[in-house]
Amino acid sequence: MCYGKCARCIGYFLLILAIFCIAANILLFFPNGETQYASQNHLSRFVWFFHGIGGAGLLMLLPAGVFIGLENEDCCGCCGNERCGKSCAMLSSILAALIGVAGAGYCVVISALGLAEGPLCLNNNQWSYAFESTNGKYLTDYQSWSTCTEPRNVVVWNVTLFSILLGLSGIQVILCLIQIINGLIGGICGVWCCQDSQQSYAC
Repeated sequence: MCYGKCARCIGYFLLILAIFCIAANILLFFPNGETQYASQNHLSRFVWFFHGIGGAGLLMLLPAGVFIGLENEDCCGCCGNERCGKSCAMLSSILAALIGVAGAGYCVVISALGLAEGPLCLNNNQWSYAFESTNGKYLTDYQSWSTCTEPRNVVVWNVTLFSILLGLSGIQVILCLIQIINGLIGGICGVWCCQDSQQSYAC
């Protein structure tokens, strides 16, 4: 089924994106490549939500694995008919896609909140969220970034990684939504073909 091949491609894309999300989230724990800030709890609160590791990362492995194996899945023949079984598998993939939407959507929300709030940094000899009251306007006010003296380049670090996570998880949401449509069309078409070929089997 061409729908199965489409799902398999989506699965591989999701797998690659999940690996990148995990890596980006891990890097958020080490501003400028330094490790002491994590142990001192001098990181943005949204880093600790594990949105890239959990939501868009490990959780995304489930739908990715389901989609990759979907082309050869027939639900054990479903009512004794292989074509019917493949349509059942396509319909069941919608549940996995919804799980993917939830995980990636969680990452989108947390990444957006992290960008809007800004990093926790040393400002005027005090650890605080220096850009919390700017409603995200600091993102275009590059000169204000120098108010964070420690960790070094923390604003660039956070903005870059949160933006990457936001973009990648947004793509994941789109891919999972495409698979929902693909699963519906593939499943419904498979049911009709199944009914045409063998009226005695109902999926």
